[in-house]
Amino acid sequence: MSVTFEHVPHPHIATRKKTGPSKTTDEHVGFNGRIALILTTVVGTMWCAYIFAVLAFVALPFALPGQPTGGVLQMIQWVSQTFIQLVMLSVIMVGQNILSRASDKRADMTYKDADATFHEAEQIQAHLVEQDHAINDLLDKIAKLETALLKAKTA
Repeated sequence: MSVTFEHVPHPHIATRKKTGPSKTTDEHVGFNGRIALILTTVVGTMWCAYIFAVLAFVALPFALPGQPTGGVLQMIQWVSQTFIQLVMLSVIMVGQNILSRASDKRADMTYKDADATFHEAEQIQAHLVEQDHAINDLLDKIAKLETALLKAKTA
């Protein structure tokens, strides 16, 4: 009698070690995607938000009540269509960029945690193999003792 066990690692483990964690910068983009990334990178900055705010404030005097083209409706339109759309566009994009970087960090940490878990599992498997050898040695000794006892009884 002997204890036999052969550990067969899951094929995904080897594949996962080669690929690493998924990052937003790893995404394949074509020509249009590259243009969109450049524009997103430029517009998604607080400096662009400041420039848009200045641009919006240039149009503010024409929207103020008391001006020939001004009035409450024009003021509401300026706030909603000019200021909020221009400035908030950049601010929201900055926030999305920060969230994306945080997501990449979480993905990297999760990958490292999983890699450490795989390593620990491999260590456990190695330990179990050593225990199997020790158990097999003990079983061999017990079998020899049983054989010796049987010979002693029959003799």
